Amino acid sequence: MTNEHYFSATPASPLIPREISVRLADTDYSLVTAGGVFSPDRIDAGTQVLLANTPAPPPGGNLMDLGCGWGPIALTLALLSPRAQVWAVDVNERALDLVRRNAERLGLSNLTPVLASEVPADVSFMTIWSNPPIRVGKAELHAMMKTWLPRLEPGSDAWLVVQRNLGSDSLQRWIQAEFGDDLQTTRAATNKGYRVLRARSTV
Repeated sequence: MTNEHYFSATPASPLIPREISVRLADTDYSLVTAGGVFSPDRIDAGTQVLLANTPAPPPGGNLMDLGCGWGPIALTLALLSPRAQVWAVDVNERALDLVRRNAERLGLSNLTPVLASEVPADVSFMTIWSNPPIRVGKAELHAMMKTWLPRLEPGSDAWLVVQRNLGSDSLQRWIQAEFGDDLQTTRAATNKGYRVLRARSTV
């Protein structure tokens, strides 16, 4: 199954796990991935840019990886903030299963892979890190932002990485227009054709 279908809830391709070597939080690990999820062979360039240009996450509280795939961002959050609770959210059930397997491999008990509907309504977040699924289309992407960005704790940040030629600047403008003074949105970094956007909650 090709990457443009990674946002399917239940991939139709057979589950064939395979191991890859990756570096997370300055340590090398052997993790498991499979086809039918986003970038199964490596940490994609956008995620690499996000991880390289985002400050250390809060040491505690609830943290989110929105659109987690097989888990490089969520695993990094859980490794860097062992006292925090990390929520790894995706629509792809295979991706969530792979995050569970990888968390077990790394001995991480502070990571919870879930569908969006499984996140308790009273949970708010000290940070949200995301390489959002731009290819789902603007309507779905904007719906995701409207669902989750208001659940940032006051004074907390969301960090989003978006390819410049896939609409990073228009997403930045939309967030600012949609949320007004409730979120201050800035461009935190540009690298390899990607922008890292910082949306800071002011309420």
